Amino acid sequence: MRSYRQLFRTPEFTPLFLASSATVVAQTISGLALGVLVFRATDSPLLSALSMFGPSLTQVLGATFLLSGADRLPPRSTLTGISLAFAAGTAVLALPALPVRCVFAVLVGQGLAASLGGGVRWGLVNEILSKDGYLLGRSVFNMMSGVMQIIGFATGGVLVAVLSPRTGLLLAAALYTVAAAVIRLCLSSRPPRATGRPSASATWRANALLWSSPPRRQVYLALWIPNGLVVGCESLYVSYAPDSAGTLFACAALGMLTGDVLVGRLLPPRLRPRLGFPLLLLLAVPYLPFLLHPALPLAAAAVTLASVGFGASLVQQERLVALTPDELSGHALGLHSAGMLTMQGVAAALAGSLAQLTSPARAMTMMAVGSAGVTLLLMGAARREGLRTVSRETGSGR
Repeated sequence: MRSYRQLFRTPEFTPLFLASSATVVAQTISGLALGVLVFRATDSPLLSALSMFGPSLTQVLGATFLLSGADRLPPRSTLTGISLAFAAGTAVLALPALPVRCVFAVLVGQGLAASLGGGVRWGLVNEILSKDGYLLGRSVFNMMSGVMQIIGFATGGVLVAVLSPRTGLLLAAALYTVAAAVIRLCLSSRPPRATGRPSASATWRANALLWSSPPRRQVYLALWIPNGLVVGCESLYVSYAPDSAGTLFACAALGMLTGDVLVGRLLPPRLRPRLGFPLLLLLAVPYLPFLLHPALPLAAAAVTLASVGFGASLVQQERLVALTPDELSGHALGLHSAGMLTMQGVAAALAGSLAQLTSPARAMTMMAVGSAGVTLLLMGAARREGLRTVSRETGSGR
């Protein structure tokens, strides 16, 4: 499958795409609104960053106990229930005078639901499109995410400035409800991809099997750590430029959209595997000048360029799908999603702590240095693994 026309002619792809679009806009608007709301209430870069990205920390609990449900639960009813849960939780966050501790309690529950939802959604995409269409389909989802984030951050920025953050939260709750309706009414009822009941023990066994393969381990680490650390930089946009955070988030989304178009549609398949690590370096390097606290136009340009590097995840996901049995596809992709979001939450907490001790600009630079360093280490490990593989194949040929 090589064309967008083929993609959108595939049955059930379009309604899933539209429901996911509504979900991304809702997440974007609610995240910005909540980050501003918490920052105004606490004047804390750490709590503001955690309110936007901290719920991702609970993804590790979902990956540990819930992820077997990604292949063992019916996709339509599961995704519908998760969207309705997000709608209810976001409506609660809009309540006036809600204590900060209650805000984070709601966010923990949403993070647990999201840990399961990622595996169900991406496993369903892989089922609808099959492996030969997964990369193109996922690139379209990523491009949609970039466009919807631009729309969401622009809309959220206007709502926060003109009306109030709580208005943005109510709009997000309505969008989650729309997503639930589209999923329930437009997707067919499919059986689970795997047999058996979801359980913590089944989750542990599948995680151990996926992690036991050295090539899959390297792919997971490349998917989780470098971009997670850069998301730590993004978590500081509100405290770095409180009145222009929406602009920086929109520029990041624009860069991500560009990277997804480049990797998913324009690059020949033979070149994609070679660009995974260079794109990860691109993700980090433009943040290094933030040590000098550049003006908004330069900061926006750097953020846009850096976010092109998020296209590296498509290269790595394609390899992960190729390395994974079909019956574990949802679990494997859910583990990627949960691990990535967990790392983003850890990075947001770390970045917020560094910003508390130094400044948002310095913390962003330190996170970027860490991301680039991890990428270089993974490049060295991949090169050594490649040399060992060549050596084994040469030896067996003799």
